[in-house]
Amino acid sequence: MNTESIKTFIMLSKLKNFTRTAERLYVAQSTVTNRISELENETGKKLFVRRRDGVELTEEGELFLGYALRIAELEDSFIQQVNSSAKYARKLRIGVINAVYESELYPLISGFCRDNPEIAVKVVLGHSADLLRMLQDDVVDVAFSYIPLKKTGFVCRRFSSDELVLLASPAANEYKGGITKEQLISSRYLMCNFAFGEAGEFVRSLFPPRHAFGFEIDNSGKVIAYLKDGLGYSFLPRKMAERELSSGELEQVRPLDFSAPEIVSYCSYKKGNKLTEFFLEQA
Repeated sequence: MNTESIKTFIMLSKLKNFTRTAERLYVAQSTVTNRISELENETGKKLFVRRRDGVELTEEGELFLGYALRIAELEDSFIQQVNSSAKYARKLRIGVINAVYESELYPLISGFCRDNPEIAVKVVLGHSADLLRMLQDDVVDVAFSYIPLKKTGFVCRRFSSDELVLLASPAANEYKGGITKEQLISSRYLMCNFAFGEAGEFVRSLFPPRHAFGFEIDNSGKVIAYLKDGLGYSFLPRKMAERELSSGELEQVRPLDFSAPEIVSYCSYKKGNKLTEFFLEQA
């Protein structure tokens, strides 16, 4: 398959419009149409369904998107490794979920870069499942996630633990004495669509199926600003909000008829990866 066609497919899946996709890629609209047609001919499946206001991925298109993203990631990773090999003796690619990066990994990476300037470092932020897939596809060398990787040929060990706490701005907190599950459901909850493993399942289990949240975001590090603005309540790892808790910008809301589980993060890497082992020893 032509990689340009794959990249065009990915862009069209995001923008859902042929004209805007052509403008973003600086090509003619007919070029976008031809590339998508080539992919549909090669796969033998209809990847998009045309609507009056644009296009939507078909079921087969949704499935193909996952493979397309992996192909693009692998190509980019190869090009970056080739280009960096001349300047740096080695390159370490670190995949990490945002919560662990913000609360624990940043100072470790910073110290490693300072002490080992001859080693190039690339940091990829993402969700647990995506990072573990990238690890298995050799796009990253080590993955810090909330999901353990149980697969032959890989090492998976516990990295850290944290407390899941319910937070709110002191001015907006209506439950100084604690909050019940029923009260939480009726409150304005800021839903972060992050995968905290069992802790993530716990958060989702507190609310009814298909619950309508007034606010959702997919990056846990961005929730704090909205909490400080007094927009509602949200669960976060305590270490992520230590500064705001210490300064009084946020406060913890005590659950009354339910309890939050411990958050455990894991470090996974391929057996025999000496550079990763060296990084973890330094950390």
